[in-house]
Amino acid sequence: MGVLGGELAYRFLRWYAPDDRASTMDGSAYVGRSKLRVLLGDQLLAGIRDKDVIDFGCGDGDETIEIAQAGARSVVGVDIQTARFPAAIARAAAAGVADRVSFMERAQTPADVIVSIDSFEHFAAPDEILNIMAALLRPGGHVFASFGPTWYHPLGGHLFSVFPWAHLLFTEAALIRWRSDFKTDGARRFGEVAGGLNQMTIGRFEQLVANSPLRVVQLEAVPIRRLQPIANAMTREFTSAIVRCTLELRPGTRR
Repeated sequence: MGVLGGELAYRFLRWYAPDDRASTMDGSAYVGRSKLRVLLGDQLLAGIRDKDVIDFGCGDGDETIEIAQAGARSVVGVDIQTARFPAAIARAAAAGVADRVSFMERAQTPADVIVSIDSFEHFAAPDEILNIMAALLRPGGHVFASFGPTWYHPLGGHLFSVFPWAHLLFTEAALIRWRSDFKTDGARRFGEVAGGLNQMTIGRFEQLVANSPLRVVQLEAVPIRRLQPIANAMTREFTSAIVRCTLELRPGTRR
């Protein structure tokens, strides 16, 4: 992983990107738009009415609240970044859904639907997350997930992609040293940065699901628009914008 390291690589990064403002991963693509609808389609919100839902990796809780507004019976937003919860709770109250929305670090009750948006590339132990999801999912229920960019996407390094595929060109040590000049959390690995970064690829995700109590109902690697002419099964790791999928319990799974 990465071929350019050492002092010269660090100095180049400092010259090219003196701070993290070069990153385009700022969420601006969803301003004024429903992220749930864009990533998972209108059918998701149409199918959650009167269902118990878990929003896994809920972040600031915007999608959790939207799910409740769409008519879900209950919604639990789950995230390890619990400092975000007070603001999320306040927004749920302002939206009039506080009676059906809760936020917690670990879900404790089963659900008919589990939603996960932009999280599988961040989970520290995605295999364990799949097992937890399977344990929480009621028979006949589904997991709807969308995540990306994955690791081989031009911006798959998120903050570390100061230009396309920079996270593949430079070593982890050089990139972490560059980041430490303007971040003070002491992270020493990609997985230790805020939110985590587990270097998820499409192939790795498929293998994790295959080894879990869940199975794929549908999986789509959505091509990057500009790279669509060359997007195919052979190039998908480098040409896919996001992955979206539907999972269900494998037949015979013991609960």
